[in-house]
Amino acid sequence: MKIISIALMVIGIGLAIWGYQLSGSIGSQLTQAVTGADTDKVMTFYISGAISFFVGIYLYTKN
Repeated sequence: MKIISIALMVIGIGLAIWGYQLSGSIGSQLTQAVTGADTDKVMTFYISGAISFFVGIYLYTKN
């Protein structure tokens, strides 16, 4: 169970980093300049990364 929780934490960090890199793309910056908000794809990576990371922390500290 510890291996799964560590894997979830690593995946969560990876998704957050991937979302951050996507937010720096030209298309995302253009959308952000026009609408004032990040694109749905970037927000999906941020949210899924945070959920995965916190579930991993919960599972790691549960045992």
